[in-house]
Amino acid sequence: MMIDAKELGYKDINEKLREAGSECEIEGCLGQRFIAAGMSDKNISIKGVPGNALGAYLNGATIDVFANAQDAVGDTMNAGKIVIHGNIGDAAGYAMRGGKIFVEGDAGYRAGIHMKAYKEKVPVMVIGGCAGSFLGEYQAGGIITVLGLDAKEKNKKIVGFFPCTGMHGGKMYLRSDCEGVQFPGQVIVSHANGKDLEELRPILEEYCKEFDLDAEEILDAEFTVLTPDSKNPYKQMYVAN
Repeated sequence: MMIDAKELGYKDINEKLREAGSECEIEGCLGQRFIAAGMSDKNISIKGVPGNALGAYLNGATIDVFANAQDAVGDTMNAGKIVIHGNIGDAAGYAMRGGKIFVEGDAGYRAGIHMKAYKEKVPVMVIGGCAGSFLGEYQAGGIITVLGLDAKEKNKKIVGFFPCTGMHGGKMYLRSDCEGVQFPGQVIVSHANGKDLEELRPILEEYCKEFDLDAEEILDAEFTVLTPDSKNPYKQMYVAN
């Protein structure tokens, strides 16, 4: 089913999506919020720029956006996949507790904030470009990966200021030696070893299929791994000595 979104608000778009079959295409998207909120068992293709909270509370649907997306992509999503063929705004994956968000380009501030995991649910976010400040703030679970594929061309650091602030669970992979990046004292910073890269491989292979990239070429680089220091997660944030 094809939905022309040019003259529709988000409530009308979502009503049409619920009435449609499993395959849906939205054209002319112009910043409408909350598209596909809470939906499952649908494959949704979007042409145009969706507004804030795309796929909020997503529960199993797959969303492909062939443009940029705004803030709060995948807010509190539970399952499914969101693929952005462009950049995303701030707070992507806020409180994300399952599923996958794959971004071809850059992410704004606070990507992965409050991301969490439970038993077999391990949320995954992969950002192909660079990420803004406060990446993984208060991360409690899941895996965040930033590849920085165009960082050198843009003369940018792979992450902005204050990455991993308050991190107390999960793991972060940064495809860089992270020279010059300041991390808080409550995280452990190390070079990725063979076991780390084997964990990362299937994630990157799936990501690369979405964007026609070479997983082996991407893996043939230095990765920095960040995990929380579980002995002392908050001391350096809230205690003077």
